[in-house]
Amino acid sequence: MLHLSIRRQRQMCIRDRPEGAIARVTGLFTTGAMRRRLQDIGLIEGTDIECLQKSPAGDPIAYYIRGAVIALRSVDSGNILVRCNQAV
Repeated sequence: MLHLSIRRQRQMCIRDRPEGAIARVTGLFTTGAMRRRLQDIGLIEGTDIECLQKSPAGDPIAYYIRGAVIALRSVDSGNILVRCNQAV
């Protein structure tokens, strides 16, 4: 049981990761057209994603996903659950 609680602590939504952080997608908590769009750009379980830059207001946020730079709104990136790969 201790192992599960430690694992949960290391998971968070991608919008909460600092600039330069790399994480691995563990789940998408959205439905419909937005879920399909995220999957179309390569956001599936196991994909590495890097937080490149946050705008001064915090929205949108630029991410490096499978060789492309993609800007996502904060509300959408809040639905992407990741496991931390690297500390910044």
